[in-house]
Amino acid sequence: MQDIIEELKRRRDAAQLGGGEKRVEAQHARGKLTARERLEILLDEDSFEEFDTFVEHRSTDFGMEATRVPGDGVVTGWGTINGRLVYVFVKDFTVFGGSLSQAHAQKICKIQDMAIRNSAPVIGVFDAGGARIQEGVDALAGYGEVFARNVLASGVIPQISVIMGPCAGGDVYSPAMTDFIFMVRDTSYMFVTGPDVVKTVTNEVVSPEELGGAKVHTTKSSIADGAYENDIECLTQMRRLFDYLPLSNRDKPPSWPSFQDAEADDMSLDTLVPPNPNKPYDMKELILKIADEGDFFEIQENFAKNIITAFGRIEGSTVGFVANQPMVLAGVLDSDASRKAARFVRFCDCFNIPLVTFVDVPGFLPGTAQEYGGLIKHGAKLLFAFTEATVPKITCITRKAFGGAYDVMASKHMRADINYAWPTAQIAVMGAKGAVEIIFRADINDPDKIAARTKEYESRFLNPFVAAQRGYLDEVIMPHGTRRRIARGLRSLRNKRVEMPWKKHDNIPL
Repeated sequence: MQDIIEELKRRRDAAQLGGGEKRVEAQHARGKLTARERLEILLDEDSFEEFDTFVEHRSTDFGMEATRVPGDGVVTGWGTINGRLVYVFVKDFTVFGGSLSQAHAQKICKIQDMAIRNSAPVIGVFDAGGARIQEGVDALAGYGEVFARNVLASGVIPQISVIMGPCAGGDVYSPAMTDFIFMVRDTSYMFVTGPDVVKTVTNEVVSPEELGGAKVHTTKSSIADGAYENDIECLTQMRRLFDYLPLSNRDKPPSWPSFQDAEADDMSLDTLVPPNPNKPYDMKELILKIADEGDFFEIQENFAKNIITAFGRIEGSTVGFVANQPMVLAGVLDSDASRKAARFVRFCDCFNIPLVTFVDVPGFLPGTAQEYGGLIKHGAKLLFAFTEATVPKITCITRKAFGGAYDVMASKHMRADINYAWPTAQIAVMGAKGAVEIIFRADINDPDKIAARTKEYESRFLNPFVAAQRGYLDEVIMPHGTRRRIARGLRSLRNKRVEMPWKKHDNIPL
């Protein structure tokens, strides 16, 4: 018996060491943690239960039978984050560069299957060189099995991908089908084909960072939802994000203790919107004063900054904030902002997270670049997402709500439950100047008449009362009472039920 115990200990020690001390040192030299070090930061202390510790690849081609390592380049299992169940797989770059073999894929699939069965999220940490070339089609088949489970789990359990090193070829498509992707600056990158292949095919010389680094994917491609300075900060933020998410689509959003009185007024909000309608203000200030303890977790902070998407809490329960940002492009909706917000809205709807929308939008961004880039269809995605969402939806118009953008931003016509407006709200087809120049085209050369017509238009339409008279707004509220009104509204909507026409699935304008 003692011999067997000693053999078990020897095998466990070998598995814990991964690819060996030299490769661990090389990993540290790159500024990266090992797979097991990452798990220690991500999960609660002593909560990790490992599966398939001793799994090895079964390849015999190209001398692979002589290089077998327990675990085969991925550490899998489950643990807890602040006491809540989560399934994890973490690629181990020290073993075959984290490359995916058939056995490696089977380990990941087992975790995905268990997560779906047990209604718990999956977090995958990627640091790998793609498919294991020596296994050929078996590696490709392994990828296919992982991809299929990503699709089946979508909308059932939250899926988070954390890119903490190279992520290339087939490895990028699994993260692409998950709900969130986060990266580490300077040490992680994602691309379908690497710089060498790009040079061979197109003669374009590009570095890995320029081709698929964190800056590219957080500011240009919108592939990644955020990036952090190092492994420790990234994993710590993943713990924070996890606290906002329900465990599955059958679960309610988590609730944590709140120490901020929802009934207290914030008089500073009465002066948030400047008297000059063309002067910007920071919408994040409003979110900070509405969310519990002034805390929120922003998604895609550095992409399409003219719209804000973030998780926060009101009276301890998670809500999703969507808000136009007047500080950037006056808060206008464009293709990027529409796509960003639509995806966030759909995630919240999948997982029963109420939506709070703050509106200050002068319309859609005009121009050939937007029209050629498909603004019509991209704008329709956001309209579609808000309309199909059946979670509680509360909207507050702080200032401008012009044209079709008024409709799109969770208006009453898009099935929002409660629609408020501040007294500073302006709801119209367009701004006064443009409207007057169209309506009174004959007077365009008479400045006095145009000025008088503009003042008349502003008095008649640039206020919230016309919409309120028609029932398109439920109430015009004082800014200082916004948190109180939203908190009460969310309480009233806790048991909301919506009957939808039967369908296999919708056909969102992709």
